[in-house]
Amino acid sequence: MFNLFKSAIILAAGEGKRMKSDMPKVTHKVCGKEMINHVIDNIKSTGIEEVTVVIGKGAEKVKKATEDRNVNYAFQDKQLGTGHAVICAEDFLKDKDGTVAVFVGDGPLITKEMVEKLYSFHEDGNYKATVITSIIDDPAKYGRIIRNSSNEVEKIVEFKDCNEEEVKVKEINSGMYCFDIKVLLENLSSLNNNNAQGEYYLTDVIEILKSKGLKVGAFTVPVSEITAVNSRVELAHAEMLMKQRINKQHMENGVTIIDPNNTYIGVDVEIGSDTIIYPGNILEGKTVIKEGCMLLPNSRIKDSIIEAGVTVDNAVILESKVGENTTVGPFAYIRPNSSIGKKVKIGDFVEIKKSTIGDGTKVSHLTYIGDAEVGSGCNFGCGTVVVNYDGKEKHKTIIEDNAFIGCNTNLVSPVIVRKNAYTAAGSTITKEVPEDSLAVARARQTIINDWVKNKGLKKEK
Repeated sequence: MFNLFKSAIILAAGEGKRMKSDMPKVTHKVCGKEMINHVIDNIKSTGIEEVTVVIGKGAEKVKKATEDRNVNYAFQDKQLGTGHAVICAEDFLKDKDGTVAVFVGDGPLITKEMVEKLYSFHEDGNYKATVITSIIDDPAKYGRIIRNSSNEVEKIVEFKDCNEEEVKVKEINSGMYCFDIKVLLENLSSLNNNNAQGEYYLTDVIEILKSKGLKVGAFTVPVSEITAVNSRVELAHAEMLMKQRINKQHMENGVTIIDPNNTYIGVDVEIGSDTIIYPGNILEGKTVIKEGCMLLPNSRIKDSIIEAGVTVDNAVILESKVGENTTVGPFAYIRPNSSIGKKVKIGDFVEIKKSTIGDGTKVSHLTYIGDAEVGSGCNFGCGTVVVNYDGKEKHKTIIEDNAFIGCNTNLVSPVIVRKNAYTAAGSTITKEVPEDSLAVARARQTIINDWVKNKGLKKEK
């Protein structure tokens, strides 16, 4: 079939009163990403040419949440129903020949595969409209899909209007559709709001098309793919469904997840095979975990690259890179814009901020390194502090290869410690330490004999 123009409209103008939130409903997150962006990303991943988002309440916040998605915006100033929302977007459809799908911005569980199959089903069947449906055991008060002898949609019946036979039908309307663009535009003007709510419903377009003898198909998908969110309870349910989907996919790709119910992985996270993930881990954003890593319990990793063979134990890593076969933690904190080399040890209660750490360097415990370039093969004693802030500006420290930083050293930036140099324990370093030298910067120890007795501080036995 000739590949006609494909576009999508996302309805995202609803007030979302049941969320009881100052945020627009569609900007609430599921598995770390806004619901509206789940919908946009899955649609655009199929190569759809144009996506239009209908916005209303909280329009500027929705725009901000989606500003990097390259979408159009249509404004619905009053929420007068789904049909009215599509009317608000019709300017983006004029003079186009092809297919438009209508999705909902609070339905984050659609998938790329579902979107691809929907367009193919609609176009291959030569339908003028297609309703996305699902079959559920307890349809409750959903509108029912009634099919004709040709297995096409005959009508959509709202629950309150169902007769005795229709109420037994388990196929429901998802509220999402596909239309021939020209047919949709020709019939939108026929909508009216002669109903109790005074709204224009998109379902009425289906009724109009059927009255004209046009073909309407039903594209059936699992209910887990069309679940929408209207409350915090439903938000938690969507989170659970997506988490299960994400974790299952990773396990099928060779990742061991010890306890999937207590492992939280964002939809855009990539994980290599033979990585083992213990409970309590939270992996967010564009994080990439390479092969054979060990993520011990209770770590958070966001927008970071973790190379092969890394072990992370109860640590936080943000917007940084960790090299192969390095260990991080327990209780370590790697802050944004840090780059940790290969075979490095970042131990307990160590904080790294906007620094590079060379291969084979050991920072074993109780140390802060900020705004620093650290070479390979260095060793940091317990209690080292890079003093990078003077109260007004941040300054840089450079520590070259194979330097040895003694316990409780203060490195007052800007300062350089050259190759193979040592600093003595307890030193405060303010000047460059030359190569192969030892810097001692502390008061000489003095012994005052009998000081305790002379002060009368010694207790009698």
